[in-house]
Amino acid sequence: MSGIIGKKIGMTSIYSAAGKNIPCTVIEAGPCVVTQVKNEETDGYRAVQLGYGERKEKNTPKALLGHFKNANTTPKKEVVEFRDFRVEFEGGVQLGQEIRVGDVFIEGDFVDAIGTSKGKGFQGVVKRHGFGGVGQSTHGQHNRERAPGSIGGASFPARVFKGMRMAGRTGGNRVKAINLQVVKIIPEKNLILVSGSVPGANNSTVILEK
Repeated sequence: MSGIIGKKIGMTSIYSAAGKNIPCTVIEAGPCVVTQVKNEETDGYRAVQLGYGERKEKNTPKALLGHFKNANTTPKKEVVEFRDFRVEFEGGVQLGQEIRVGDVFIEGDFVDAIGTSKGKGFQGVVKRHGFGGVGQSTHGQHNRERAPGSIGGASFPARVFKGMRMAGRTGGNRVKAINLQVVKIIPEKNLILVSGSVPGANNSTVILEK
């Protein structure tokens, strides 16, 4: 598995060769710096740790300062580990090496995008789970149109089962959108355009995996 860290810029659309309008998410992916290389001999598995974004030195713990110093790079805001990094990089990844979006992906690849979904606060069952309400607007339900209705049995089972869909906090979760196609790569600006939507708000961190 190989990947890169980036920042969601927003959405746009481009036309394919067949003239089809494709909605795309624009992600500023990289450049990332290799901050650690793990191998089976010392760590038990193969992995590459990448750092992305600048972080103030005064806000960085001393342990991390030493970690970044070993990689001969400045403190990074985001650090993500990618296990079993692509075979093409085997033996060729060095501490402090810069990884750009064109080094990992090509147009036509299918990627998974991981981000934190937008938080929507405490919501009812209609918005959170798509319930239709109780009785809609008939049978005298004048103030019950968005209520959840019954949530359990009577004397048996005399409790509410775990996992019952009810009102609660919505969004703000780690979400993975799978099989998004890379439509276009603009290497000089570190931009990658993937088809469809990507979880998270604009300027939020996104992890792209192959």
